[in-house]
Amino acid sequence: MAFFKEKTITASPGKQNAIVMGRKTWFSLPEHLRPLSGRINIVLTTTHTDLQGPHYVADSFEKAMEWLQSPEMKEKVDKIFVIGGEAVYKIAMNSDYHQIVYLTRIHSNFECDAFFPHLDPESYTLTEPKDVPEEIQEENGIKYKHEVYVKK
Repeated sequence: MAFFKEKTITASPGKQNAIVMGRKTWFSLPEHLRPLSGRINIVLTTTHTDLQGPHYVADSFEKAMEWLQSPEMKEKVDKIFVIGGEAVYKIAMNSDYHQIVYLTRIHSNFECDAFFPHLDPESYTLTEPKDVPEEIQEENGIKYKHEVYVKK
């Protein structure tokens, strides 16, 4: 989680990054961490428009992006990160706004019900930025590797 926090919180001086997430992702965050500090939190939902905590609630990805691209917000926002869930990832990846995927590939099998969408190798190029560890990491006995893909 340290890599996630560093990536999503580090912004140009005088600006903040924005994080966009679906309602289920918002509720999956521990209550004491909502909203995620140091970032502009946007929650996408069509049913819970009265959510307490996020800086902005939108009923679509497009409306969230329009708000983030508004003159007022452009002066405040550096980068925009989509942090889940699967449906929000799919919408973002099919949009014109999407450029880069920061993927954590876990080197173990777990029973789970949440997945990241398939990355088509025809659409993405694996890169090796200097600010991303090249080697396999390990935490609590779980091995993983950070990968960065750029949309072609």
